[in-house]
Amino acid sequence: MLTIGLTGGIGSGKSTAAKILSELGAPSLDADKVAHLTYVPGGPAYGKVVEAFGREILDAGGEIDRKKLGPIVFAQPEKLKALTDIVWPATLEALRKSVGEIRARGETRPIVVEAAILIEANWMPMCDEIWLVTAARERVIERVERDRGMTREQTEARIRAQLSDAERMRHASLVIKNDGTLDELRAEIERVWRGALVRNG
Repeated sequence: MLTIGLTGGIGSGKSTAAKILSELGAPSLDADKVAHLTYVPGGPAYGKVVEAFGREILDAGGEIDRKKLGPIVFAQPEKLKALTDIVWPATLEALRKSVGEIRARGETRPIVVEAAILIEANWMPMCDEIWLVTAARERVIERVERDRGMTREQTEARIRAQLSDAERMRHASLVIKNDGTLDELRAEIERVWRGALVRNG
């Protein structure tokens, strides 16, 4: 039974692809949400993050305040690495556990794990296939400006900070090009999902 890692850069349409797959019946996990749960109080990464960054990152209720933590880690690459060294392995463990729980409930369809940083975090070993959603640079800039209100300069800075699509393609089992309409993306996702159901046996 397949576990599919779904990834892609900013503005590629990865989250839209994940939504379509869910509509087609794919059981799915959002790695961002799973990662967030690792550093809530009682989560596996909570104590280590507080130990690494101090109690000043906590809000009045004792939760990690991302608005306090963000400026610290994004200003200093070594601090960001310290955070990801704690959160990424904890997230991988939580994702593996979640996949196991879904299977234990009797689910036999391919499970989709949506993760923007699938490759950077080296979560590939948990996946049988890696699906990469790509889009031309101009389409990305146009979408991000429309959907997130970011300027061209802001979007280009985000693109530069990410892995390139060329690098992602080295790890991808399948590439979904998303330069057209939503209907075209939906048709392509339906096609690749049918293929996955066949390979899933």
